[in-house]
Amino acid sequence: MGKTLFDKVWDSHSVTTIENGPHVLYIDKHLIHEVTSPQAFKELENRGIALFRPKQIVATADHNTPTKNQHLPIKDLQSRNQLEQLAKNCTKNNIELYGLGHKYNGIIHVIAPELGMTQPGMTIVCGDSHTSTHGAFGSIAFGIGTSQVAQVFASQSLILERPKTMRVSVNGKLAKGVLAKDVILYIIAKLGTNSGTGYFIEYAGNVFEDMTMESRMTVCNMSIEMGARGGMIAPDKTTFDYIKGRKFAPKGDAFTKKVTYWKSLKTDSDAIFDASYEFDASDIEPMITYGTNPGMGIKITEKIPSEESESLEKSLKYMGFKKGTSLINQPINYVFIGSCTNSRIEDFRIAANYIKGKQKAKNVNALIVPGSQLVAKQIVEEGLQTVFEEAGFELRQPGCSACLAMNDDKIPEGEYCVSTSNRNFEGRQGQGARTLLASPLVAASVAISGKIIDITKNF
Repeated sequence: MGKTLFDKVWDSHSVTTIENGPHVLYIDKHLIHEVTSPQAFKELENRGIALFRPKQIVATADHNTPTKNQHLPIKDLQSRNQLEQLAKNCTKNNIELYGLGHKYNGIIHVIAPELGMTQPGMTIVCGDSHTSTHGAFGSIAFGIGTSQVAQVFASQSLILERPKTMRVSVNGKLAKGVLAKDVILYIIAKLGTNSGTGYFIEYAGNVFEDMTMESRMTVCNMSIEMGARGGMIAPDKTTFDYIKGRKFAPKGDAFTKKVTYWKSLKTDSDAIFDASYEFDASDIEPMITYGTNPGMGIKITEKIPSEESESLEKSLKYMGFKKGTSLINQPINYVFIGSCTNSRIEDFRIAANYIKGKQKAKNVNALIVPGSQLVAKQIVEEGLQTVFEEAGFELRQPGCSACLAMNDDKIPEGEYCVSTSNRNFEGRQGQGARTLLASPLVAASVAISGKIIDITKNF
């Protein structure tokens, strides 16, 4: 019987099994940030254990970082302490740190791919659920808890149960205006937020094959919102071309040899998945969420479901929406384009292309937050900064920003925010904040209109 892409990567990293149970999985790359690493460093220090392989660890400051005046001392005491502690821990343990002010600083799931650290066939972990982003390169990438962060620090390995495998295929032609964010929101709405529990997902079909790497990262990023351990897409020429020439990518003959191996990382024709789903691309339209989890999504032209459900009632009460109603013409006062889901240069090109020559609605506060210093630099070099600023948008400095309420960028209580981030949980963007997830194109259209519009009529 053939092997899936997941099987091939997992088997090549499985050191041993423990009494025919959990696997000891070797980890190639460990990504850390200021929020989930301090406790793990402290645990090792208390136990007198040294870091096993610090050169395979990369650190950044992203969650608690301000997105304004990053050259000034951080005002929030807790945030300042966390960033200072990260710097101390990295210095003490000889770990590469891209802190505030560094030319490579940014969201960990943005900087690792753009620097060429993320490569096919790797195992990658981070104390952050959206580590699944890196699976877009054909790697096994997943989030871990603080105790597991300490485990990787000490051994460069993890004790894990082997996940089951799922394939989600989407074939056909996407309509104009339908982006990767719409594809994954559609899949989650169809399958549910618990459908991926216990699974690693492989995305297959011509829709994913035709996507750019930025779009593939958006899809894999939100695999966790289906309850999955992670998501993967088989590497191909698009992947190899993206990696080639990046700072930490293999060079010359080493790159050629790597590509030869990377080409083998695809599911065999006779491989069997534990679960499989297929969707038609023509059924996907621009999406938007109406509730308090990413599975509560509808086509922007549809109405909120009218089913009898306690969770739906609770969610709609929080959101201030009613069953059976349309979201078209719903006023929106905040728009956020950023996060590890949609803060790459492609996302801002799409938004700027729509915004160019238009003016932001007066009732809207619109934040543009690049995912890294390199993306921020591209925004300036490509003239996108001028487009955003002339339209009345506020361009911030890199960071997780308004994706989560761990920094200054919070949405006020009771306000609606159309966000390109990945979670619309109660209070996710601030206490009482109401989040509607959407693509950068839908977000841009809302910022210009001041309300949700039927973007499909623009094509």
